[in-house]
Amino acid sequence: MVKMDLGAAIRNAIAKITGKVVDEAAVKSLVRDLQRAMIIADINVELVHKISRRIEERALKEKPAPGMSMNEHVTKVVYGELVGLMGEGRKLDLKKQKIMVLGLFGSGKTTQIGKITRYLMHRGMGVGVICADVSRPAAYEQLQQLAEQVGCDFYGEKGKKAWEVVQNGLKHLKNEVIIVDTSGRNALDPELIDELKKVNQILQPDERILVMSADIGQVARKQAEEFHSAVGLTGVILTKMDGSGKGGGALTATAASGAKIIFIGIGEKMEDLEEFNPDKFVGRLLGVPDFEALIEKIKKIAPDMETQKPPEKFDVKTFYEQLKMAKRMGPLKGVFQSMGMVDVPKEVLEEGEKKMKEYESIIASMTKAERDDPDIIRKQPTRMTRIALGSGVKPESVRAFLSQFGKMKKLYEQFQKNKGMQKQLERFMKKGKGM
Repeated sequence: MVKMDLGAAIRNAIAKITGKVVDEAAVKSLVRDLQRAMIIADINVELVHKISRRIEERALKEKPAPGMSMNEHVTKVVYGELVGLMGEGRKLDLKKQKIMVLGLFGSGKTTQIGKITRYLMHRGMGVGVICADVSRPAAYEQLQQLAEQVGCDFYGEKGKKAWEVVQNGLKHLKNEVIIVDTSGRNALDPELIDELKKVNQILQPDERILVMSADIGQVARKQAEEFHSAVGLTGVILTKMDGSGKGGGALTATAASGAKIIFIGIGEKMEDLEEFNPDKFVGRLLGVPDFEALIEKIKKIAPDMETQKPPEKFDVKTFYEQLKMAKRMGPLKGVFQSMGMVDVPKEVLEEGEKKMKEYESIIASMTKAERDDPDIIRKQPTRMTRIALGSGVKPESVRAFLSQFGKMKKLYEQFQKNKGMQKQLERFMKKGKGM
């Protein structure tokens, strides 16, 4: 059985009741679909049953607000309950502070320090990092390289105790923000706990942030509770949220532990760190455009660009222009998600990232009539051959491009049809949970 990600499964469940008469049977069917989606996403069964009961009870007993259809009412209930399930997020303050970063082997702790550093420096903060990870052989070199990559100060010493390195590093670095990379293990054993407590005592950090990989699923709760018991956590970063099937489980398990999530890691690049906002996160699961995030991306590449209305017609030129613009704004997956287009086929994203030059050549070899109506290329093989020769690619590449364009056009048209539900959800988000 092919596993569907949590967001796609939830959207499919809601789509089944869209435009239909919503009665008790429809609500119960929706709840069963949601249960399956959440269990597959490794969310704790007890939590799944709890939220399922609340959704069913509220959907059937509460009256829709004036002017709201039963369909919209049920969607609002689902949205609100999912936001509650994901827990509260919090922001990292932009102030003079010391940050202690913790995590077990494989969590991506050191990489996240690079991302946090970049995040703070892009907001005007001066940052210095200290390598107090004396357990992992390559930790010193990795953090030093990351420091060079983002342009921050670095301090580390080999052959010394972790707390000695921190003590000396604090004397050496005079930055506004000091971030300390601590040692990890395969498990939080007594030796590691003792080391972390000593570092904590010397550093006296303002923040103690735990980094956990989303692929550990429900184990995230136990891990967060153990680290909190050892040193007292102030926040959590969940990594690998871009590809883990257990992401929902880790996210909800972390929330159940009482720990607040500050960031989620969504990729390998230094910019792939996202502030965790449960309202927006659930909105993205449901396919709601995050225009605020999209505008921020646009401002970064074109500060003076005025926001424009989406094109009424999605043709080849539109497809290419949007891909070209999107590529400048970072990973295409994140850009399309900001547009509410969360079900973009993986192969489309990969093609967009890797084959922009090939696409440009193919489009440049097409006539105006072919760009307006690509279907005529399929109907007349000689056109396919001519375009392939003109762009220096094989006919199969032209055929593949037309296939990807067709998928995107279909997705765009579906996106336009679903605007009613999306606008309703946007109103929910602007008003808050409204529960």
